Amino acid sequence: MSIFSKLLGNAGIADPAEITKDYGNLFAEGETIEIGFKLIRDVFIFTNKRLILVDKQGITGSKVEYLSVAYKSITRFSVETAGHFELDAELKIWISSETVPSIRKKFNKQVNVYDLQRILAQHVL
Repeated sequence: MSIFSKLLGNAGIADPAEITKDYGNLFAEGETIEIGFKLIRDVFIFTNKRLILVDKQGITGSKVEYLSVAYKSITRFSVETAGHFELDAELKIWISSETVPSIRKKFNKQVNVYDLQRILAQHVL
């Protein structure tokens, strides 16, 4: 991921081996990574069972929140592709009956949002 994308807050694809090394203790037995993304210090992981959002907080990042979202609680989602003049794509996820997206993430052009959409569709629909 380029420094420019990091400064803009755009997530890029994370190495599954690195995610497993850093967050493997969060996974249930038989849970595997389908795809993961890193945004500066934060990580979000799509597994075969759920979506895990890792939010490192504070100046040092020593305080960490791990949010686990079961795919069955996702009621809808949208992906927006990057355009010629826009550098990022966007993912929006609504949980339960909320009227505004609970989760919003931006991705750099390295991320194929169609693959991301396919993973969500397999688990949510």
